[in-house]
Amino acid sequence: MLVKMSSNLPSTLFHCLVFISIILLYLYSSLLSPPSSKPPPPPPPSLATDKKVSSNSTPCNLFKGKWILQNPNSQRPLYDETCPFHRNAWNCFKNQRAHMGMINARQWVPEQCVMNRIDPERFLGLMRNKNIGFIGDSLNENFIVSFLCVLRTADDGARKWKTKRAWRGGYFPKYNVTVAYHRAVLLARYRWQPKQSEDGDQDGLKGIYRVDVDTPAVEWTNVTDFYDVLVFNTGHWWGYDKFPKEKPLVFYREGKPINPPLEMSDGFKVVLENMVSYIQKEVPSKTLKFWRLQSPRHFYGGEWNRNGSCLLDKPLEEDQLDLWFDPSNNGVNKEARQLNRVIQEALQSTDIEVLDLTHLSEFRADAHPAVWLGKKDAVAIWGQDCMHWCLPGVPDTWVDILSERIRNRLETR
Repeated sequence: MLVKMSSNLPSTLFHCLVFISIILLYLYSSLLSPPSSKPPPPPPPSLATDKKVSSNSTPCNLFKGKWILQNPNSQRPLYDETCPFHRNAWNCFKNQRAHMGMINARQWVPEQCVMNRIDPERFLGLMRNKNIGFIGDSLNENFIVSFLCVLRTADDGARKWKTKRAWRGGYFPKYNVTVAYHRAVLLARYRWQPKQSEDGDQDGLKGIYRVDVDTPAVEWTNVTDFYDVLVFNTGHWWGYDKFPKEKPLVFYREGKPINPPLEMSDGFKVVLENMVSYIQKEVPSKTLKFWRLQSPRHFYGGEWNRNGSCLLDKPLEEDQLDLWFDPSNNGVNKEARQLNRVIQEALQSTDIEVLDLTHLSEFRADAHPAVWLGKKDAVAIWGQDCMHWCLPGVPDTWVDILSERIRNRLETR
C-alpha cells in the first residue's frame, strides 16, 4: 500500500506544477497587454422601478391621485376652532358639524409624488421678509383662512392685518411675513347702475351691473408690488344666480358698451384675456404668480337658493365624478370644468402657474359646512353651503400644494 502511494507522488507534483505555470503565464500576459480604451459597460437597468418620485426632485403632478383614509388619531389637523383667523360659517368644529373626524382623516396622496404636509416653521422661514396675496372671490378667502390658521401654529404673535384695501389678512412678526386677501369677485371693475327711467317697466329690468372689461378692480390694482407671491381666482360669480336677467351684467370697453352686447360666457372670456394681459404687463416679473382653478360645488337636488343639499358623509367615488361634473353628461355641477377650460386657454404662454385644485376637490362632497353654519336662521335665509369648505378640511390640502410649489419655485431660481 505504502509503495503504491509513493509511486503516484511524482504524477501529482507534475500536475500541480503545470497548473501553477498556466496561472503565471496568464498573469504575465495580462500585464503586457495595453489598457482598454473603452469604459466597462454600464450595469443593466433594474427591472423593478419605483414609481414614487419625491416632490423635491423634478416637478411632478400633485393634482392627480386619491384620498386615503388614515387613522383619525394620526391625521390630526394643525389647528382647531380657536384660531383667531376663522370665519364663523366655516368653523365646523365650533359649529359641531357631524363627521369632522372623518373629514380630516383623509389624506390626499398623489399618484407619482410623495407630498408632505406643510411645515409651517420651515415655510415661514423660507418666506421671511416676503408677502403673499390672494385676489378673487370667497373661495380664495376660504383658502387664505386655512393658510393663516396653519401658519399661526409657527408664530403665536400673529395678528390680523387689514391694510392696502385687504379684506382679510394676517401678519407674522416673528418672520416679517404678511398673508392677505383682496376681494375682487370678477377681477374687473364692476358697479351697479340703477334704471334711469320708469319707462318700459314691463321688461322687468331694475338696472345693470356695468363691467369694464379692460379695467381691473381698484381693490387690487395698486397693491401687486407689495406681494412676492400672488394667487388669483374668479369664476363662482359668473352665473345667472348672481346676475339674473332683471340685474344683468353689461360689458363696457374704453368706457363704452360693447356692441353687440356680450353674453355672460363671452364676457367672462374677454375679462380673463384683459386681466391676464394686465397681470403680465404690470405685475413684476420676479413675483411668483398662480391661478387657482375652480373649487367644485356639491349641490344636489337644487341650487344654493333652491333647497340644494350636500348632507353626505363620505367622498364621491372616481366613477361618480363625471356624473356630477362632466359637461358632456350635463352634470349637475358642470360649471367648474367649463370655466376651467376658458381659464386654462387664457393662461397659455404666460408665466402664471395653474393650481388645478378642481379634481382633488371634486371627490369631497362630504366636506362642506352644509347646514352647520353657526347661525340659527342661516340655512333658512341662505340655504345650505355646499360651495365653501369646512375648516380645518380640504383647503388645508390646497395649502400643502401651494406651499410646496412656492418652495420649489424659490429654491430652483
